[in-house]
Amino acid sequence: MIKIGTALFEACEELERERGISKEILIASLCDAMVAAYKKHMHIKEAANIEAILDEQTGEIGVFSTKTVVENVEDPDTQISLEDAKEIDDEVEVDDEVKIEVTPEQFGRIAAQSAKQVITQRIRDAERNNILNEFLEKKGTLTTGIIQRVENRNVIVNIGKTDAIMPQREQIPREYYKPGNRIRVFVLNVKETNRLPQVIVSHAHPEIVKELFELEVPEIEDGIVEIKSIAREAGFRTKIAVWSNDPEVDSVGACIGPRGSRIQTIVGELKNEKIDIVRWSPDPVEYIVNAISPARVVSVDIMTDDEETKDALVVVPDDQLSLAIGREGQNVRLAHRLTGWKIDIKSVSQMEDEEAASNYEYEDEPVEEEERPVDSDEIQEEIEEEMNQQELDEEDIQTEEVEDNTSEEE
Repeated sequence: MIKIGTALFEACEELERERGISKEILIASLCDAMVAAYKKHMHIKEAANIEAILDEQTGEIGVFSTKTVVENVEDPDTQISLEDAKEIDDEVEVDDEVKIEVTPEQFGRIAAQSAKQVITQRIRDAERNNILNEFLEKKGTLTTGIIQRVENRNVIVNIGKTDAIMPQREQIPREYYKPGNRIRVFVLNVKETNRLPQVIVSHAHPEIVKELFELEVPEIEDGIVEIKSIAREAGFRTKIAVWSNDPEVDSVGACIGPRGSRIQTIVGELKNEKIDIVRWSPDPVEYIVNAISPARVVSVDIMTDDEETKDALVVVPDDQLSLAIGREGQNVRLAHRLTGWKIDIKSVSQMEDEEAASNYEYEDEPVEEEERPVDSDEIQEEIEEEMNQQELDEEDIQTEEVEDNTSEEE
């Protein structure tokens, strides 16, 4: 047996407290390292009956070979005679198993080197698995971290046991991420790697707004108010559609809070990002009207309402057109994402001009004569008239010729 003392156990307990790595995992790693070192030292490739045993009370560890007690030994590596087994244990019988210590002399240094490598690798593996399992559970939720640094336009955020990466596409435009500042991020994905797991977080995901409302609005957490849809352009504006399952509870008022206290907290967390809270409705016309807010709507015409192409025409007053469309089309774009409807916005004047142009084109179109059925009697009369006219013309010609001849004779 090799004396290792109590320092190992103290180190195992400290690692368990600091990194959450189980003490049993470290002890098992040490035993595996002892077996690997023994096989290498003895030039043995396979030895299923070899194991290392650690006595926690005495602080000693050794390598043991398990052998079966037989009358006649055929395989010395796996069998032991009954006579030799009696020297180890007087009560042993045939077919019993005995453990024989086979720890080589001066094996401590070799075992220590092997144990160091194996334990270090096992600690890394255990730490990686712990982090992977922890953040797999956090995937799709909010967490708080501290900004560490910015590398190649990626923000590195410490979220506890590991550093997460916030890619540029998941950052809020024009936002300055200062190292040392606390930040609330959304865990997008967790990727397993050869080293520590790679955690991808976002500061621009719409789910951040949803999580913030769930934290600030008790009615949402209790299920009274339900978030139906969210459309967000991070750093600029967000539209959120809510619905109350209790007729006595105003969904919009619950999200705003007394004197706007709840919505102000959320807006402050999002760095003064504008938030429009609209009331969801099963009626698409009413839902679209609410989504276009704060612009006033004159009318909504549903053009097509099939699942693939949902088209709607929204008419607004002339002075509300720019408000309805929004800066660079932001308001109508968010309304489209919120409702799932393709929305075309026109003013009252535009609609009147289109109607006037349509009527003008209709009046200028040539009027075609109406066709009537062919009458055979009328055709016969026309033919007879033409024949009579031809006969009269021939008589006139003959009369003129006679007159001309008479004048010549005279």
